[in-house]
Amino acid sequence: MRGSEKLVIDVGALLEKVEAAAPIDAVEAVATALREMVDAHEVTFLIADFSGRAVVRLTSAGRVNGARSHGVEQAETLQLEGTVYERVLRTQQIDVGRVGEGARLTVPVTDRGDAIGLLEMTLPRYPDATEIDDVSSAAHALAYVVIAARRHTDVFEWGHRSTPFSLAAEIQRRLLPASYTCEAGQFTLAGWLEPAASVGGDTFDYTLDRSSLQVSITDAVGHQVAAALLATLLVGGLRNGRRKGLDLAGQAAYANDCLAENAAAGQFVTGQLLRVDLETRSAGIINAGHPLPLRLRDGRVEELELRVEPPFGVVPGKTFEIQRFPLEPGDRIILLTDGMQERNAVDLDVTKALAASAALHPREVVQELGAAILSETGGDLRDDATMVCLDWYGGPPRRRYSEQGADPGRASSPAPRSPRD
Repeated sequence: MRGSEKLVIDVGALLEKVEAAAPIDAVEAVATALREMVDAHEVTFLIADFSGRAVVRLTSAGRVNGARSHGVEQAETLQLEGTVYERVLRTQQIDVGRVGEGARLTVPVTDRGDAIGLLEMTLPRYPDATEIDDVSSAAHALAYVVIAARRHTDVFEWGHRSTPFSLAAEIQRRLLPASYTCEAGQFTLAGWLEPAASVGGDTFDYTLDRSSLQVSITDAVGHQVAAALLATLLVGGLRNGRRKGLDLAGQAAYANDCLAENAAAGQFVTGQLLRVDLETRSAGIINAGHPLPLRLRDGRVEELELRVEPPFGVVPGKTFEIQRFPLEPGDRIILLTDGMQERNAVDLDVTKALAASAALHPREVVQELGAAILSETGGDLRDDATMVCLDWYGGPPRRRYSEQGADPGRASSPAPRSPRD
């Protein structure tokens, strides 16, 4: 791009270069192609850290002071609080700042509301609105590049981790969904897990098909590898039952028996299974010894009264009851584990925190609750704290309105806050 020439980005050409590159080089191939297309001084990708409180700049070009290294790979961790990175991840709006006669662009890299990271680009001139839209489209294409490439290499997974994982945490990580956030026409869902120093065996999961949304949250008894293996049995049973085509009660019974048959006596997992019928807009839930869900409706937070059945693995051959789950458009439903109510966080009023977060995107809600529990415990979590937030908009199944991978109607307002995106 020279003089008065327009910035032109050919997304198709970008993807062709990705196809020709090895998976480990996919992001660098995009960055190089973008630099050439727009005559940029610099193009870098920053991946969201697992903590939710930092981004990580990945590069293989030279040594970066203070960066972690993995062979030639470098990972520079940058804290989010008070930065443009925090604001862009939270609002999902591109930031364009002047740098001399040029500009620095910070662009969200997002797929269905899942904040994968950021694209940072320095240009020799200030772009117009059409050019900014083109950069946003390229960043959205980069989201798919990362999703595809990380199936084939550990580099992105390594980059996510600013602190090493224990074996238990590694096992637990495999039980969580690939994306923690999902925006759809009738709902937005987000989950988050704040792990204890001694991993407590929490999990959450969800899946979406043509007619239903299914969500689970579970908490295995014990800690560390034993709890992670117990959680593996239950989550494996739930997923296998679901993929066999069993209904909610059938999944619960099957997973319960998997646990009873394969775990040691006295081992159990509490949990909730929720199924929302997207066609009838009705819902059912199974509660197996788990803390009650919370609902935010018309500014008021309350526990939903459910009959609590025995945890999974306690009674072999048990039949679980599907209880009616009341949903109205505008409802916000929170599923959580007892780590949110642990003894050294007695001053955290979850109900008050939820009411105060009504204007936030579900992704922000769960991360802010996670940050609040860490603050109240001084970072000394005795048990995993896990949350799932479901915003229900209702109506018939419909297309989702999207701009570059995020629904602009679901982004929170840009008012100053202290989010943990």
